[in-house]
Amino acid sequence: MADMTGKRGLITGASRGIGAAAAREFAAAGAQVALAARSADAVEALAREIGPSALALPCDVSDYAQVEAAVQATVGAFGGLDVLIGNAGVIEPIAPMAAIDPAAWGKVIDINLKGVFYGMRAALPVMMRAGGGTVLTISSGAAHNPLEGWSHYCASKAGAAMLTDCLHKEARGAGIRAMGLSPGTVATEMQREIKASGINPVSQLDWSEHIPAEWPARALMWMCSPDADEFVGQEISLRDEAIRKRVGLI
Repeated sequence: MADMTGKRGLITGASRGIGAAAAREFAAAGAQVALAARSADAVEALAREIGPSALALPCDVSDYAQVEAAVQATVGAFGGLDVLIGNAGVIEPIAPMAAIDPAAWGKVIDINLKGVFYGMRAALPVMMRAGGGTVLTISSGAAHNPLEGWSHYCASKAGAAMLTDCLHKEARGAGIRAMGLSPGTVATEMQREIKASGINPVSQLDWSEHIPAEWPARALMWMCSPDADEFVGQEISLRDEAIRKRVGLI
């Protein structure tokens, strides 16, 4: 486990799945963690579980004012911000483009794409004044491959991957370490929603084929360490056996 003592992190979508697992991993490694999610009850319960090093922040990432307030609350509580994990994401409703509700399609873009940008925009001035920081974006194979019924998810994840590339180009000279993590299929509530849809091959996967949320959580912590410096500006995939070995999952 990497030593995260003295580090301050903000995790969006922290109420469950990868976000909650990352919060536990980072806190166990010594970090202070701000937990941002729409579900106030869930993040407050997780913060109580973790203890004094965790801060619960009810936050809808599709609203920039709320994201900016979450960043400022993190800085106010912990004295700074070293790590931002843009994890908040949704996939429902899963439906073909000819039938999906346009407003529902747009809401996915608001969360998965605009929410990632809002986190970056709010965190960057804080990090750059401090001399740097790490910004990690949860990507997906769907960012690079079209899937039936997932036009909103594929488009938003592709956009988020490009945002991360743009951030690397613009801010690497200011000490910003920007990277993406494509975890593969993970045993979370989202996979239950995908399974229930019955649309495209991902919904047909057996549950045993999904990795536990703790794996990407450990990968995210490793990405904050100097051992991952050679991957700055890139998107790494947990489907890559060499990466799993570097993270310590093999």
